[in-house]
Amino acid sequence: MTEDEIIQFAAGLPGTVAVTAGEDTGAPEAAWGDTFISYDPRGDAPADRWQPFATIVTKDYEGFDTASDLNRPGVFRLNIAVGRKRFEELLGHPPAAAAEHRAGIDFTVTDRFLPHPAYAVQGWVCVLNPGEATAPLARALLEEARDRAAERFERTRPNPA
Repeated sequence: MTEDEIIQFAAGLPGTVAVTAGEDTGAPEAAWGDTFISYDPRGDAPADRWQPFATIVTKDYEGFDTASDLNRPGVFRLNIAVGRKRFEELLGHPPAAAAEHRAGIDFTVTDRFLPHPAYAVQGWVCVLNPGEATAPLARALLEEARDRAAERFERTRPNPA
């Protein structure tokens, strides 16, 4: 899957918005080029409440998130909030145990689901350049993450009567 294919797929999910950060979006310059995928069916989420359920990151964030070596040409990372239960199903350990498993993980490998290098403890997984081995699951996880985001949205921002 290319970045554009992921964005097109995610943006096609009901109520989903995909925004690629740039100068025009008011995002910090460090985020320019990265895509944030969220659930906002009414298009009125306040900027301070806009929580993505998936992101596409295209570069390293020096001093914070460099484990995936995203500064390599053509490499990007799809990050998905899968929750604690799904995280454990996918990776064989709960998010809370991510630090214990970190030493044995090559975060630079492509087309394989891994714990997110910075947000695993919050139930996020990632895959660099999803391909033949991971694309079908990536699509399914995006749908699941969208569904969880929709449920959370309805609990916290019910439709006005």
